[in-house]
Amino acid sequence: MKLSVSGRATAAVTVSAVMLLTGGSIAGAAPAAAPAPAATAAPDISVANVKAHLDQLQSVATANGGNRAHGRAGYKASLDYVKAKLDAAGFTTTVQQFTSSGRTGYNLIADWPGGDTDQVVMAGSHLDSVTAGPGINDNGSGSAGILETALAVSRAGYKPAKHLRFAWWGAEELGMVGSRYYVNSLSTANRSKISDYLNFDMIGSPNPGYFVYDDDPAIEKTFKDYFTGLGIATEPETEGDGRSDHAPFKDAGVAVGGLFSGADYVKTAAQAAKWGGTSGRAFDRCYHASCDTASNIDSTALDHNSDAIAHALWELSS
Repeated sequence: MKLSVSGRATAAVTVSAVMLLTGGSIAGAAPAAAPAPAATAAPDISVANVKAHLDQLQSVATANGGNRAHGRAGYKASLDYVKAKLDAAGFTTTVQQFTSSGRTGYNLIADWPGGDTDQVVMAGSHLDSVTAGPGINDNGSGSAGILETALAVSRAGYKPAKHLRFAWWGAEELGMVGSRYYVNSLSTANRSKISDYLNFDMIGSPNPGYFVYDDDPAIEKTFKDYFTGLGIATEPETEGDGRSDHAPFKDAGVAVGGLFSGADYVKTAAQAAKWGGTSGRAFDRCYHASCDTASNIDSTALDHNSDAIAHALWELSS
């Protein structure tokens, strides 16, 4: 999450009609309509796999000056790691290049073949860290969560009705530069084909909350219903409003939503009673700091949020 001015489901249903051998119909009776196919349930996302991606991002940072920031070797190595996984899984990947602050930046776009390309459901996260640290929660967590969900799409051989697209953004920490460049590069026609954009920026905070973006009612309900099924209460996401990569999409009139586990705001006693953890302490004390390492992750929050990503994508694309 960027710096701010202030501290922020085929069980195919087959209907067989017994037809009389008299023209194939029953006199006076209308043929029964076949019910719509049941939606395919999303798979469980392995948190161990998500954490393995985080370990790789940590290794990348360690080998490249301790960070994965825009314009640095660690960012490009992070992008190369994600792209290789997606290419091997059968995605069509595109690297989009831009310049910011005198340095070259990159967005990675991955399209899953099939689905109605006039109706695109898109999930994104920023892949860059700040220069101060490896950025494993912010935002390795969201990046790893959508990466493992994309790989689950491939393993399932999922055939969505709508087209699925994933994105990893560069230079979010400089002001959503990569995502804004992508949105601005789209023609009006192509922009209008994106029916939903889901953003995941920090989903494994060590003192976590469960926040759901309240921008689009239908997307918000999809996430809230999922968490209600787990017995987890949620709150509207306000800390990161306008501070992450959903903002350029929202500004362009695209329906947006997403999840957030908290950054530098302090968890209240009421929130600790609801979610556990420690009141009076930030959701992530290592926000934008060198201690945002692979140990700065709550596995339970990461697991729930990764499963929620898959749930929402299957629901919205079916």
